[in-house]
Amino acid sequence: MPAAALAPSPDTPAALAVERVSLSFGGVVALSEVDLSVAPGEIRAIIGPNGAGKSSLLNVVSGLYKPDQGRVWLSGHSFAQTPTDRLAHLGVARTFQNLALFKGLSVLDNVASGLTHSLRAGVLAQIVGSPLARREKRAVEERAEEAIAFFHLDSYRDRPVGGLPYGVQKRVELARALIARPHLLLLDEPMAGMTLTEKRELTGYIRAVRDRHNTTIVLIEHDIGVVMGLSDRIAVLDYGRRIADGTPEEIRNNQTVIDAYLGVAHDLEAGEGI
Repeated sequence: MPAAALAPSPDTPAALAVERVSLSFGGVVALSEVDLSVAPGEIRAIIGPNGAGKSSLLNVVSGLYKPDQGRVWLSGHSFAQTPTDRLAHLGVARTFQNLALFKGLSVLDNVASGLTHSLRAGVLAQIVGSPLARREKRAVEERAEEAIAFFHLDSYRDRPVGGLPYGVQKRVELARALIARPHLLLLDEPMAGMTLTEKRELTGYIRAVRDRHNTTIVLIEHDIGVVMGLSDRIAVLDYGRRIADGTPEEIRNNQTVIDAYLGVAHDLEAGEGI
């Protein structure tokens, strides 16, 4: 039986908890009474075969989908549907499987756009350069420069994002998500389309984000080697149900998980060490 999700507590709330969430599209069940708890500062992976409900779960957490039943807890706050317009203020940031960068803008401008939600100066104030607008502009640029340095993007700072290598664009997207200093970072297949070298580099950056900023990270990832080497705990979905939950070692030896992946045990060994 899967381990029960940890109940949020007013004293030590989970960074994220999903409580008996179900979701269906017509007659197709995407999620069925899924429980999940993520401790503060944890790197938590969600894995499973194609169609298992992984992205649907992330979409429920980030408010893109409203579940048929169940609730989402974010730092002790409970929601029947997560308010997407309040995600940043709740300390949540997300990246998507497909890059959503402004290809014609520079790396600096793309990273800085991650703080747009926090600006108080209106459009007119920004155009005329009011004192508030100037202060906010300086603060945003300073934060963007910090993020660019953290992800070693200095040499790309003023270049349009659209002409950069794919792995570099992934780092830009991660920098943009982290400029707001979120408590919870949701990553949807961050390694998709990357080379082995790029995966190793991005794995190092993700680990550094958690270690240096105590950011809680939830990621969906198909590369089992990356998952095993990076995660503190792993939840496994299959046909919309959570079938396992535990440490990488526990998941590696879970026969139910091996059966669901139909021979993935070999891949677990082959991908180890990334």
